[in-house]
Amino acid sequence: MLRRVAFGIVLASLILVAMLFTALNQQRFDVDIAFARFEVSSGLALLIAFAAGLLAGSFARSRWVAELLAERGRLRQALRLAERRLGTPSAPSSPSSPSSSSSPSPPSDAH
Repeated sequence: MLRRVAFGIVLASLILVAMLFTALNQQRFDVDIAFARFEVSSGLALLIAFAAGLLAGSFARSRWVAELLAERGRLRQALRLAERRLGTPSAPSSPSSPSSSSSPSPPSDAH
C-alpha cells in the first residue's frame, strides 16, 4: 500500500515538473519529419525526445531482461533436480562409514 502511494506521489511530481519545464520553455521552432512539419515549443520537444529515448532504452534492455529470466528458470530447474538427487536414498553406506558403526541402536521395548 505504501509503495503504491509513494509511486503515485513520485509520478505526480514528475508530471508537475514536466508541465513546469514545458511552460517555462516557450521558444517555438519547426520540426520537419519526412512527411510532416510541426511547430512545437522547445520544452515539449525536449520532453518528447526524453520519452522517446526512455522507450528506446527500455526496448533495448528488454532482451537482456528476457535472458536473465530464462537463466533464472534454468537455475531453478537445476536446483530442483539437485534437490531431487539429494532427497533420494543413496546406495548403502560402507562399513567404514563412521555414522553406521558409532550410532547407538534404539532401545527395545521387550519386557
